[in-house]
Amino acid sequence: MAADSGHDREIFTRITTMVEDERRLREDLAAGRIDDATEHQRLGELESALDQCWDLLRQRRAKSEFGENPDDARVRSSSQVEGYQS
Repeated sequence: MAADSGHDREIFTRITTMVEDERRLREDLAAGRIDDATEHQRLGELESALDQCWDLLRQRRAKSEFGENPDDARVRSSSQVEGYQS
């Protein structure tokens, strides 16, 4: 695989931030600061965004591997990448 580009590092930074947000949500639920419904809604949003980030990263790496411009990769809708395994 090609070396990480600046864009790839930006995507990884977003992923790291979202994983931290997910951890905080679980802590907030355990501490009683939010309810189950709020946690479920926010986790769903985070999971969709994470799926999109992982998909974009994979697209970029595939394009680079096959001699295409990784900057041509585009974020796909959450329904297209729903349940994507990282």
